[in-house]
Amino acid sequence: MNAPSKIGPNSIIQTVAALEEHFGKTEAEAILKRTGQGHWIGNLPTEMTEESKFHSLVTALEKEIGDNKTASILEESGRRTAAYLLRVRIPGFFQKILRLLPAGPAFSLFLFAISKNAWTFAGSGEFSYTTGKNPEITVRVTHPGTPVVGNFYLGTFEALLEELVNPNTAITPTIKQQNGSILCTYRCRI
Repeated sequence: MNAPSKIGPNSIIQTVAALEEHFGKTEAEAILKRTGQGHWIGNLPTEMTEESKFHSLVTALEKEIGDNKTASILEESGRRTAAYLLRVRIPGFFQKILRLLPAGPAFSLFLFAISKNAWTFAGSGEFSYTTGKNPEITVRVTHPGTPVVGNFYLGTFEALLEELVNPNTAITPTIKQQNGSILCTYRCRI
């Protein structure tokens, strides 16, 4: 039997933080308790965590607060994760290099670098990208879940590309169920 795929703890940490920002700490904790996710209160992960735990949180939130609010919270969670990555994980010298490059080469170099550690957010899924005039980022989520999870990746990529490639980056997402997985395609205007 294979070990469960793991993803970074910020998927959960930042989702709970975004939930608290949106609803306030007291109501966020009440939501977590009502959805069977109360174990996260005061007990957020500090290391790589099983992707199933993130998907369980997302599914529980969607059932409790609906698709639109969950999508908004996940997009904010993704943006918060991007801020963490910029502060802690992406070396400053690499950030400076990217900012000096024109948008196209910066995008290509950045996505190449991301692809080397894609397992930290894709878990058991797949990550790919294209470059050129209409670049795209694709995340195929293979763990059973709900399409709203694609908003987490949207927020993350949008914030990182705005900061490192072009502040006017715009992403058009297409998130859909396909052959037992969730296909998230992000068409980027850089």
